[in-house]
Amino acid sequence: MKVPAFKVRNARPEDTGLILQMIRELADFEQLLDQVITDEKTLKHSLFNDPKGPEVLIAEENNQPIGFVLFFHNFSTFLGKKGIYIEDLYVRSDYRGKGYGELILREICELAKRRNCGRVEWWVLDWNERAINFYKKIGAVPMSDWTVFRLTENAINRLIAKSEK
Repeated sequence: MKVPAFKVRNARPEDTGLILQMIRELADFEQLLDQVITDEKTLKHSLFNDPKGPEVLIAEENNQPIGFVLFFHNFSTFLGKKGIYIEDLYVRSDYRGKGYGELILREICELAKRRNCGRVEWWVLDWNERAINFYKKIGAVPMSDWTVFRLTENAINRLIAKSEK
């Protein structure tokens, strides 16, 4: 039996369509597809025009794309160090359960170590018990004592307009 060749590589601008396709697959799985409003042009500009912007790694099995991780640096004032925040980690359904999620996270952890980061963080939907159990199994700790807040673009604009009056 031939063992599949697994690798993780840096995404390139020509991967933008593939990345968008997998973002849509992930959003569909998360029942959030209606919230994906980006297009290839916007995504390509956001991912590849700012050296301090988000980064993407593509996971491949036998040179076929099977998943991705999109991440960027954050900062912990308490640690005094950068961290890595994973915005999305996705493994296509046919490839789940083969250990690829752990391999992708290991790659991120190795990158965090090389960059002297103090931690790696991400969010997971409350209903995604399979993912939650996997994350706990690898040693991740849920931060149940924190509440996530978000200002949407509309809320940002309202707050700015309020301060301009």
